[in-house]
Amino acid sequence: MSLQLTGIHHLTAITANAPGNLRFYTRTLGLRLVKKTVNQDDTSAYHLFYADAVATPGTDLTFFDWPVGRERRGTNSIVRTSLRVASPDSLAWWKQHLSGEAFATEEIGATEEIGATGEIGDIGGYPSLDFEDPEGQRLRLVSDGGKGDSHPWAQSPVPIEHQIRGLGPIVISVPDITNTEAVLTRVMNMRKARDYASPDGQGQVHVFEMGEGGPAAELHVAVQPGLAPARQGAGAVHHVAFRAPDQEILHQWTARLAEFRLPSSGEVERYYFRSLYFREPNGILFEIATDGPGFTADEPLETLGESLALPPFLEPKRAAIEAGLKPLA
Repeated sequence: MSLQLTGIHHLTAITANAPGNLRFYTRTLGLRLVKKTVNQDDTSAYHLFYADAVATPGTDLTFFDWPVGRERRGTNSIVRTSLRVASPDSLAWWKQHLSGEAFATEEIGATEEIGATGEIGDIGGYPSLDFEDPEGQRLRLVSDGGKGDSHPWAQSPVPIEHQIRGLGPIVISVPDITNTEAVLTRVMNMRKARDYASPDGQGQVHVFEMGEGGPAAELHVAVQPGLAPARQGAGAVHHVAFRAPDQEILHQWTARLAEFRLPSSGEVERYYFRSLYFREPNGILFEIATDGPGFTADEPLETLGESLALPPFLEPKRAAIEAGLKPLA
């Protein structure tokens, strides 16, 4: 059997307002803050991880807190992050919930307004609802039919039956798919599954699946040559990570990238997982990350995210790091 990625591991985005980000993702979306730490390459910035009750790989939506302006939207970027819920009934609940939180409701693709939510409809094969967070982070709720395990968080303000179950398809935009498709299929062993018209009316979207497939294991590639390149900022996505079960499999991916002469970071120890970074041909940053050891490596499950966690190599700098961070509340 060929080397396989097993799905989406996490997605890391950018916020310029960590307190507001924390409020939205925990109170409005009902996710659990499972790790409050810092960007290991820039310890002046928080790195906040939101996930399900037990911080399952594939449920992590994470944010770097950087004092930057808004993203300039465009191609050569990750343009929408999907979050899975159990059913179309949950989508209806979320539409009402978001409207009740003063998020405007518009037809899909009809507005660029911050906080816009779309009508419930089928996008790429799944019942879906598009909306944005307060900084313009583009999100999509998709129904996965309740398939597979889920770990709802008892303290979430969202009812258990409607809670977010994990990450769904990630949408990227490229001006030309030729070389990107070659990397996805020949190097990363993804399979071309189907395509559909982009709901914003700009181009065709091609669906690639990995592992067992399904919404937790899909990358959607929108081909949009008419767009200018994006510029990262608040509301943008920094990178998407794909799942490797363990370190031995990650070693195999490291060797595979070298075999194809694809430049990479080499393996990076992140303590909670081990990572390998590289860029696809249009410059979008990809990561392959191991499922373990996970976020309970340094905190009990019961108290995840309640205090600032630092990996051992940053612990001697704790006083200086804490002094440089702003309060989250």
